[in-house]
Amino acid sequence: MDFSVKPVLTGERVVLRPFTADDTTTMWEIIGDPEVVRYTFEPSTDLTPERLRAWYGSRSEQPDRLDLAVTDRASGELVGEVVLHDWDPRARSCTFRTLIGPRGRGRGLGTEATRLIVGHGFGQLGLHRVQLEAYGHNHRALRVYEKVGFVVEGVRREAAFRDGAWVDEVLMALLDREWAALSSTVR
Repeated sequence: MDFSVKPVLTGERVVLRPFTADDTTTMWEIIGDPEVVRYTFEPSTDLTPERLRAWYGSRSEQPDRLDLAVTDRASGELVGEVVLHDWDPRARSCTFRTLIGPRGRGRGLGTEATRLIVGHGFGQLGLHRVQLEAYGHNHRALRVYEKVGFVVEGVRREAAFRDGAWVDEVLMALLDREWAALSSTVR
């Protein structure tokens, strides 16, 4: 199993492709979206366009993670990202995360992108387990993850202080055998 090969994954609505430094301007806009900030990272995170350029420009060189740009297949527009990271080769597991910007929401792009990268993880990379964490108030993301097949394993109650309130972190995972069973039925 190796994350050094950065594939292009094509679905009906999205194409997942390796990032380039040229994606920085669009990702800067997406990462600055208030909803993305609310659900993905602490507002105090010190981001600059220069740091993002270095980050996205180096994603294709990372052998221990898979960061792919989510693009709208019809227009080619970059709308977000999907990532498999925190790879544990012994356990054949990793963590999944995603973010979809405002122009990609509400059209099923995030759901399809999640299915594509998770399917790649199980089918081509030989993963046994893909896990994730999501804020409990991020209902849209939780619906997507459940639709794809992720199962809630636990909740870290009031684990983060966001938007002036304590929020839960929901822990979810999907196993290779569960994915195989889902793949044999219509998803």
